Amino acid sequence: MTSEHLVVFTRTAGFRHDSIPEGIAAFRDLGAEQGRPVLATQDPAELAAALPGSAAVVFLSTTGEVLTDAARDALRAHQEAGGGFLGVHSASGTEYDWPWYGELVGARFDGHPALQPGVVRVADHDHPATAHLPHRWTFTDEWYHFTASPSGRVRVLATADESTYTGGRMGEDHPLVWCHEHTGGRAFYTALGHTAEAYTDPDFRAHLRGALAWVTEAAGKA
Repeated sequence: MTSEHLVVFTRTAGFRHDSIPEGIAAFRDLGAEQGRPVLATQDPAELAAALPGSAAVVFLSTTGEVLTDAARDALRAHQEAGGGFLGVHSASGTEYDWPWYGELVGARFDGHPALQPGVVRVADHDHPATAHLPHRWTFTDEWYHFTASPSGRVRVLATADESTYTGGRMGEDHPLVWCHEHTGGRAFYTALGHTAEAYTDPDFRAHLRGALAWVTEAAGKA
């Protein structure tokens, strides 16, 4: 790996999404667009070894307690050195017993209704992950709930319109996509990405492309 590489971490200690292989393939493509090699791994030791000097790490639908103490130290050092972090879908359902990780992701997963279509409301088009999207974006996903809204602590880019699907319980303040720089480097989270089909959807692929560009500060290259 070079100092410009990306790491995609996919370890699960709970539910494992069938869409992970499609997600890895998507990030390999996006990395290639940036001219960055991609290491995909489920091994926390390999993660810890690959993080120093990497441009960004993606936690792709990870679940449960997936990090060793050494991997935790490496992730924190990566962020504090200015490295990027991109959390996708159930990355928010990971490392519940590590408070710093909760700060990094921005919110903790707290259940979801049935997979169904709904509307994403784009709150901020001045970001490469959302600039291409319509104000109201129809998408099919699980519409994650969180234990608390991160509004006020992060830059909210998109929210769920709970009137367009059944089972919502956060109300008007229901962020789905956000970013921040509180932990040193750039951190981005999207709750979307449950289905395998999402990773070949042009709008969602562009959403990930913009997120990756932002966390790697490579918006001009992506």
